[in-house]
Amino acid sequence: MSRRFPRKLGLPTGGGLIQANSITALHVNLELGTGNVSSTVLRKDMVNLLDFIERSKNGRVQIALDMDQAETLTLELTFISVFFHLFCAVLDDEMICLSYEVHNLVQLLFHQKGDVMLAKLMNHSVPSLLNNIESYIRSHDFSESSATKTEDHLVEHLDAVLVYLQYLPKCCAELIFPIMTQYELLQNVYGNLRDFHELKVNGCVEYDTIEHVLRQFQIMVQSVGFFCLILLRCQLDERDENDEILVRSQVESMLANLLVDIIPVELEVMHICSTNLKASKSEKVGCFIKQLQKASPHILREYLIHLQENMANIATDSTSTRNIHVMIEFLLIILTDVPNDVIHHDKLFVLLERVEELTREVSICVSNLDNNLRNEENMIDKRYARLDSLENIELLKKDLKHVFLKPPEDSSQLYFPMSDGPLFMNLLLRNLNDLLNSNAYSVDLIKEEIMLVKEGLEFLRSFFGNVEQEFDKDLRTRVIGLAYEAEHAINSIIVRDHGLLHLIFLLPDTIEKIKLIKEEVPARISKSKGLTVGNTPSKPVEIKKSSTTGQIIVGFEEETEWIIRKLTSGPSEVDVISIVGMPGLGKTTLAYRVFNNKSVVDHFDVRAWCTVDQEHNEKKLLQKIFNQVVGLKQTLNEDDIDEDIADKLRKELFGKRYLIVLDDLWDIETWNELTRPFPQIQRRSRIILTSRKREVALQGKHHSDPLYLRLLTPEESWDLLVKRVFGEERCPDELLVVGEEIARKCAGLPLLLDLIGGVIARQEKKKALWIEVLNNLNSLILNDEEEVMKVIQLSYDHLPNHLKPCLLYLASYPKDNYIKISELKHLWSSEGLVEHIEMKSVDELLEVYVDELISSSLVIVFYGIHDRNPIFRIHDLVHDFCLIKSRNEHLFDVIKSNAPSSSSDLMPRAMTIHYDQHLHSDENFVLFNPEKQNPYVKHLISLKVYKAGDVESWSPNHLRHLRLLKSLEIRQILLMDPLLNEVGMLVHLRYLNIWTKVEALPPSFSNLLNLETLMVYNSASNMVLSPSIWSLAKLRHVHMFSFSVFESHADEQTVLEEDSKLENLRILSGLKISDSQDTGGIFKRFPNIRSLRFAIKTSQYCPAEEICFPRLDVLSELEQVDANFHGEGWKDKYQCDLYYFPLSLKILKMTRFDLSSNSLSGIARLPNLENLSLQEVIIEGGKEWNMEDVTFEKLKILTLYHVSFSEWKVREESFPMLEELQIEWCDELMEIPDSFGDIASLKSIKVLGQRQLRDSALKIKEYVAEMTGDDKLVVMWY
Repeated sequence: MSRRFPRKLGLPTGGGLIQANSITALHVNLELGTGNVSSTVLRKDMVNLLDFIERSKNGRVQIALDMDQAETLTLELTFISVFFHLFCAVLDDEMICLSYEVHNLVQLLFHQKGDVMLAKLMNHSVPSLLNNIESYIRSHDFSESSATKTEDHLVEHLDAVLVYLQYLPKCCAELIFPIMTQYELLQNVYGNLRDFHELKVNGCVEYDTIEHVLRQFQIMVQSVGFFCLILLRCQLDERDENDEILVRSQVESMLANLLVDIIPVELEVMHICSTNLKASKSEKVGCFIKQLQKASPHILREYLIHLQENMANIATDSTSTRNIHVMIEFLLIILTDVPNDVIHHDKLFVLLERVEELTREVSICVSNLDNNLRNEENMIDKRYARLDSLENIELLKKDLKHVFLKPPEDSSQLYFPMSDGPLFMNLLLRNLNDLLNSNAYSVDLIKEEIMLVKEGLEFLRSFFGNVEQEFDKDLRTRVIGLAYEAEHAINSIIVRDHGLLHLIFLLPDTIEKIKLIKEEVPARISKSKGLTVGNTPSKPVEIKKSSTTGQIIVGFEEETEWIIRKLTSGPSEVDVISIVGMPGLGKTTLAYRVFNNKSVVDHFDVRAWCTVDQEHNEKKLLQKIFNQVVGLKQTLNEDDIDEDIADKLRKELFGKRYLIVLDDLWDIETWNELTRPFPQIQRRSRIILTSRKREVALQGKHHSDPLYLRLLTPEESWDLLVKRVFGEERCPDELLVVGEEIARKCAGLPLLLDLIGGVIARQEKKKALWIEVLNNLNSLILNDEEEVMKVIQLSYDHLPNHLKPCLLYLASYPKDNYIKISELKHLWSSEGLVEHIEMKSVDELLEVYVDELISSSLVIVFYGIHDRNPIFRIHDLVHDFCLIKSRNEHLFDVIKSNAPSSSSDLMPRAMTIHYDQHLHSDENFVLFNPEKQNPYVKHLISLKVYKAGDVESWSPNHLRHLRLLKSLEIRQILLMDPLLNEVGMLVHLRYLNIWTKVEALPPSFSNLLNLETLMVYNSASNMVLSPSIWSLAKLRHVHMFSFSVFESHADEQTVLEEDSKLENLRILSGLKISDSQDTGGIFKRFPNIRSLRFAIKTSQYCPAEEICFPRLDVLSELEQVDANFHGEGWKDKYQCDLYYFPLSLKILKMTRFDLSSNSLSGIARLPNLENLSLQEVIIEGGKEWNMEDVTFEKLKILTLYHVSFSEWKVREESFPMLEELQIEWCDELMEIPDSFGDIASLKSIKVLGQRQLRDSALKIKEYVAEMTGDDKLVVMWY
């Protein structure tokens, strides 16, 4: 569309007044008697203009316009028409001039024909008038019109604006479509008010009855008209794609504010109808009241939602404010359930009248509260802001139960999963505790009920310690069922999903049932047995141990040689060789290989193999070992076990060199019991231990470190698959490609390769069949439950209960994804998966959880090259298990964006969505479509949305109904102001990771009092964080692309309140510091911060002496710093010897700094520094780095990336504890100093770039091998 306005909304570009020649023409015409256009004539001109627009749309105007031109002209003329309807009553010279222009324009439309008229219209008259209107708008303030309209003018204005509201969706479809629901609400409200005013015009309503609202009608019609004008103005603007996103966001916010402003007028009309007009005998009044009552539930509900969001700007936490919020929650629960046919039909309108009156009271209270805050010096009496909400709520609750509501259906008809009751119970109680501590208004309504449920279930859970022996199973099942009912009821009330029935009937009934069971429990517990209180792992599943005999062995040659060397040489004392790894990796197979190796057999006097598995009778296991040692071959019966077997075994082994394999050991206690009889004499005896648990291997360690078994390489995987399928034959060439792909998809796990190889071996060796196997690989794996899933189930069952959901949560990430442990910790905490323990901080508990998960061997741990931060990855098999288990337990699910809504009664707690913009539409992305979404979507606690490809906005959807969310992660999708405002209403959020393009987060974010992690990728240049964000006391981690605490262009810097300290903040990343900004006051607000990433940004005109490095020494807990310097001409500009680091610092990364020997000496004196990374740094102007008098006492890792220096002098004492040296693209450096070869702690040198540095590193490696006799130094180059 060709548009006439090159300027953007709200961004005037100059001018101001209408051109002088226009004023001159005006005075000439006034003198001639032709320039004074009366308001009557002007209104007729508007009617004619609208008529022309309508006739041109219907094709009745014979002008040579193509469709685009016709559309543009129609839009421009509509804009002109709206403008004059709004401002024709303004009687200044400029408006008179404009009215003269529009009158001439109308005359042109109706009194000239042909191409000449069209050319004049398109190229002169309309553009000229639009420019003059633009100048007029920019030079006047129309925030509130002072002109009072006459009765006739008001009627005409009401009708005209209604026409515009009906027309705008056709010409402004792109702007209105994302906000169509709100726009239709505006049409509905405006139409009702216009119809009500018509009752007054027709004499159906007395003037005295509505006199007090007529002024509000004047303001309302002006506000709606101005909104129409702005919509048209936006449609006419020329904008790029980025501005389009911003304008849509502004329009949506404007509409929301408009609704909050005008719906109170409708509330007054509702009040008049239910009081003054209730007894009216007028048929028209009766019809209008029915029309209003029918529309009122939707109008009231949307108004209260918008009012609730707008109250985020009222920064007060007074009792009055909380009472208002609680009443809004209560009213919204009622209004949301009105369409659900839960109210007696003959009582509906009576209930609505009460709800309307309470909504009106809330509206008045909010208005007065807002006025109080705006006029603190003339404080209005606070009694106007009071609302007796608790009393009103209790009264209405009684009437709802006994008068208005239909009795609910039996809640037992709902389906509740029962597969792992204790797991669910633990998660529920943690969640209830979080709700009680959340400070959320929605919880205030039922806080007492939540407390009763929590106390009752905690009491009953205390009897779950040993269910099979101590607690009646039927009673246990009933308790778990009630726990599900309680959670469902509480969540349904909070998210307003049939919340009214749950609030009035089902939750109180569930509480009564819990009370009855509490009274019943003591009589059902066996008095002859003590109670076991606590949580123990569930009984592990029994699986059949596969034999290792005859298994095909591929790979692990180096590991085999290492174990044999450990078995046949080394210390004379007993040593333990532990083989640790995930299930199915081949631990037992490897142990069996070395156990039967000839050199091993010949080396030992006696050998014994004991598969421990799930056997917990240590004497029986010792008897098996004894029988092998003495050569007994018969099967062992229970009656054959000797009570003195431990002593007999000790005597039999004494004086002999023995090798004993303890295969598949699960716990330390069993290890201690089994090894107690083994003599500790110096005969070079050995024990081989295989386990999935690292803690068991570490407990058993004597001399040798545990061997952590790796996955097979792709080549080894293919080799194993070929031998499993073809034996000693070779694979046909036609099957090579598909076969190698099958092997690759098994991801190096021998168990899977053996399983799939068995399937293929039973089929014909045809390519089509192999392709079918490849395409159905997942189903083949998952169908073999006995051989695959139960292998993982065994490890899962041995996890402590608190760790099970933490493991399952890993499947919410895509397969083959590397998971940052630091990020995972934040997510675990936000999901409520951390069980709080006295005397233990959250950080300490998270470290324990990570260690326990690593020990289980169900995760694979990697370390980053530069940052050394550990990351997790799980095998596809473990991922599949966790995903299946999570779906069964309704913990979370993974779906595509075009997937239909689930039809199950219960949605999972969490959901991961892989968003596809090609499949996405309002019709099929039902999760966030308010019309089509499954109501149980509202019960989500965690939501992740991943989108591949380009970043795009996401305006047509809503998030405000996901009111239980604790964790929200949306990547590659921009959330703009309206959606961000909705995010700010998700008061239970603990973890937030979003993308946006705004200059500041909305005030509603001050509601997120439970937020612990805030991660924002802002595609705008920089974001300014308001002080309200820093009032979120629970914040632990803030990470942004780039943000400032102060606005760089502000005349006065924002001042944080003296007591606004974030005591819990540990990580702050993305802070931008400009020029000489004093940061001491900022950092004092974060006294316990441990990790800081920031950038110093300067302009090219900033003098070097004004650039100051921040005073970080005020942060006594700081352990990690990532500092970056940005500024034009940085190499010549930033020279500073003073860097203020705290003594606690352990990790330091500096990028783009000019460092001197003095400054590096200061860094070296940091007593705890372990990791130093210098990137794009200049040292001494690119010359010599002399470290002969400098010592980094504790430095273990040194990384140099694009560092400019040509010579390096180092002594052995410079890095006494250095373990890793990494040098990348240091092109000016010719060699690595030879003295690095004398550093005993050095383990590796990594080189990327210059060949001479590689040669230098290899020379050091040769020197170390020659001096120590051990080729221990690892050198890597790329």
